[in-house]
Amino acid sequence: MDAIVKNFPRTGQESGRPTQQEAEDAVRVLLRWAGDDPLREGLLDTPMRVAKAYRELFSGYEQSPEDVLGRTFEEVAGYDDMVLVRDIPFFSHCEHHVVPIIGKAHVAYLPEGRVLGLSKIARVVEIYGRRLQTQESMTAQIARAIDETLAPRGVAVMIEAEHMCMAMRGVQKQGSTTLTTTFTGAFKTDAAEQVRFMTMVRSR
Repeated sequence: MDAIVKNFPRTGQESGRPTQQEAEDAVRVLLRWAGDDPLREGLLDTPMRVAKAYRELFSGYEQSPEDVLGRTFEEVAGYDDMVLVRDIPFFSHCEHHVVPIIGKAHVAYLPEGRVLGLSKIARVVEIYGRRLQTQESMTAQIARAIDETLAPRGVAVMIEAEHMCMAMRGVQKQGSTTLTTTFTGAFKTDAAEQVRFMTMVRSR
């Protein structure tokens, strides 16, 4: 695999990204491999549309969580209890089969003098969601980004998601949900804080 990656042609931008034309040509090859004719009328513009869709679906590679989390607020009137944003919807893609992962994230932290704008938490979920992912990695990445940038007393992240690689192919089990968690700081060392987080996530 390393040899394949090493020998992959790098004729696009300085980052090694292929050009728009190369991306569209690759889609045409896949259409032919699937058994269709990329020259038939209904598929003529499909390579262009797929390349455009990929740029949007994987836009997280062009965004930095650190930049999003860089602005914090200290005027919090002494508030130091849990901040929880739950039910953040996201769409991602499995890095193994490039099919959708559809789910929601619950993110909490215990402030240490500074707090984040609530929309920043949702933005971080969006950034990591718009990359090729495993759910385990995405859960840990969100927690680590907030922990390292904000330096709170603790971070808790829970993700619940359905994986189309299980629903559309393979075992084809629709409706099954995968749940992952990552805890740092007080959430990791204090079982009571974990229970409080889980209770707040589940309360309706």
